[in-house]
Amino acid sequence: MKIFLIFPPQWIPAMPHLALPVLASFLRAQGVEVVQRDLNIETYDTILSRAYLEQTIDRLRADFPRARQRDLPDRIKWAFAEGPALAAQVDAAKNVFRSPAFYDGEKSLAAFAVIAQALDLAALPFHPAQLDLLNYQPAAPVDGSRALLQAARDPRHNIFLDIFQRGILNDIARAQPDVVGISIPTMGQMLAAMTLAHLIKQAGLGCHVTIGGPHVTMLREQIPQTPALFDLIDSAIVFDGETPFLRLAEALNGNRNLALVPSLIYKQGDNIRMNPALEQPDSPALVQPDFDGLPLDRYLVPERVLPLITAHGCYHGRCTFCNVGYGAGKGFHLLPVEQIVEQIAMLQKKYGARHIFFADEAIPPRTLRDLSARLAEQGSPVHWCGCARFEKALTRELLESMARGGCRMLLFGLETASERMIQHMVKGTQRETMSRVLKEGAHAGIWNHTFFFFGFPTETMDDAQATVNFIYAHQDSIHSASPGEFVLERYSPVHQNPGKFGVRRVVEKNDRDLAIYFEYELESGLDENMARTLVERLLDVLPGKRFGQFYLHDVNRFLYASHLRESGKPFPAWLVKEDVTQDEVS
Repeated sequence: MKIFLIFPPQWIPAMPHLALPVLASFLRAQGVEVVQRDLNIETYDTILSRAYLEQTIDRLRADFPRARQRDLPDRIKWAFAEGPALAAQVDAAKNVFRSPAFYDGEKSLAAFAVIAQALDLAALPFHPAQLDLLNYQPAAPVDGSRALLQAARDPRHNIFLDIFQRGILNDIARAQPDVVGISIPTMGQMLAAMTLAHLIKQAGLGCHVTIGGPHVTMLREQIPQTPALFDLIDSAIVFDGETPFLRLAEALNGNRNLALVPSLIYKQGDNIRMNPALEQPDSPALVQPDFDGLPLDRYLVPERVLPLITAHGCYHGRCTFCNVGYGAGKGFHLLPVEQIVEQIAMLQKKYGARHIFFADEAIPPRTLRDLSARLAEQGSPVHWCGCARFEKALTRELLESMARGGCRMLLFGLETASERMIQHMVKGTQRETMSRVLKEGAHAGIWNHTFFFFGFPTETMDDAQATVNFIYAHQDSIHSASPGEFVLERYSPVHQNPGKFGVRRVVEKNDRDLAIYFEYELESGLDENMARTLVERLLDVLPGKRFGQFYLHDVNRFLYASHLRESGKPFPAWLVKEDVTQDEVS
């Protein structure tokens, strides 16, 4: 039995996602042959190459063969004028991001500009699809099954079709796996996943194609109602996939009944069946992730960063905007700190990882305390970061201990600083604690990153202003932030009980039968447009960052914070104009 695991593309990755390494580790321990491929980095690495960009320019010339120069769209004129130089520079730009030169602000800023423009160029033949450093935006929404199936087969607007056909499809054909498993954590990866499934079926490879991951779990009620999807896939696994995937492989290997595979959605005759979900054990086993086979040297980072978790689920689990557990109440399960420390040691020894990114919803204070103490005893062998809640238990002493134990960045879900909205969201936080933790964490030498948003139902301008005032009042303690707008997500408490939170109506459209985000009408408060306007206005007045590439995404911030701390340099504040000389960052 051979299994081919695939993680589809969406954004430029700085580290592997945990989904495949955990599943691969579990299956390999059961004697199953596993190949794992991260198409996220592979696809972007292909696109960001001289050969691909030169092919892009050739394709554009073929699309505009006789047009006189003045008749060309501006974007095509730009491509013909600047494209050849970008193609010549892009491989060197990637190498800057993969080397210590990344920390040289001027050099990496130039490389950043080349990479960003190269992505713009690569997307032009598929207009109006867009490709940037953080996202692939399809030419049209694909959260409806009909549109998704059309887009998966559309060579005019689907950038993945040709790339997959020339690359991964041939590799799958050579490997002749029994099962191809595609992990889909986010909606943005759905098109790439279904494109690959389409190509596998079109090529007649004969392997069983199954999909899984958080996004599939969120669609567990919709997938059985969309039988056309099963023209491309054979099954879907919902919730935790390790044991169901193994049972699926065993069933296919022994020609046994798929009805015995837990958490499986599959087609039987003309009907779509959904098997009961696997009951989660009280204490799920900690699986040591296995990154063997992944191209760890191809990620666009100067130093290797690998992910781990310290727990399953969220120990708070009551925020009303969040769909943690995907509406099924899977609970919270803490993992032993001793085993986490052992995992860190293994990643350091086997893969040379000196930076660990904990991918938890929020690391509990008890884990932060014990983990920091254990790592400090070992001389802080790694630097690490993760998400945390503003808890009273995060005392000055604990934050200082965390810094000694290698903590370099904490990501906080601040969300709002309005007392009324804190209660309405059931955040369970207090403004005075938020304030103290930010100040004491910054003093301890920990980079503070905050997430907050506008537009939660019933939020007023006064509520929004309270958040803005709080952010500005703590400008010396907040080093980066991600402002956004409220989104109504499937299975969140607001989605399941909208009237309780001031939502008059959730708008569900027939052509969006695979949607996980919904438009809505409010009883009162800031609507979506006003929330978006507030974010745009806030971003417009933010002081610029001279070297914005250091803030590209969380892993970049983490490495930047770690580098500054090691260099004895202060952390720049998010809301303070950055006046940086070169010797301050290199």
